[in-house]
Amino acid sequence: MEKNQNTNAFIPDQDDLEKLSELHKAMGDYTRMKILWKLMERKRCVGELAEEIQVTESAISHQLRALKMARLVHSHKSGKNVFYSLEDEHIQWILEETYAHISER
Repeated sequence: MEKNQNTNAFIPDQDDLEKLSELHKAMGDYTRMKILWKLMERKRCVGELAEEIQVTESAISHQLRALKMARLVHSHKSGKNVFYSLEDEHIQWILEETYAHISER
């Protein structure tokens, strides 16, 4: 991490910048964004998400895999169902803050 001369802010190193870029790529898909916002309300299974977002369960599963790889969501099995929720409170904060930013007029 290096220090920015003009702002006293730290600039992440190359490895961390790549990780940040991957995180934003994972969040940069319309369907994945809808999934994340649904999961802010409560945990859900694939079937619920598919019905609410009106896409196939296969499409939801594909998007959830990408979100899980980016460590944005996690899953746990309960009986025959797998439930998904946000990885941690930071994800909700990121979503709310970016929404606040785009909502400014």
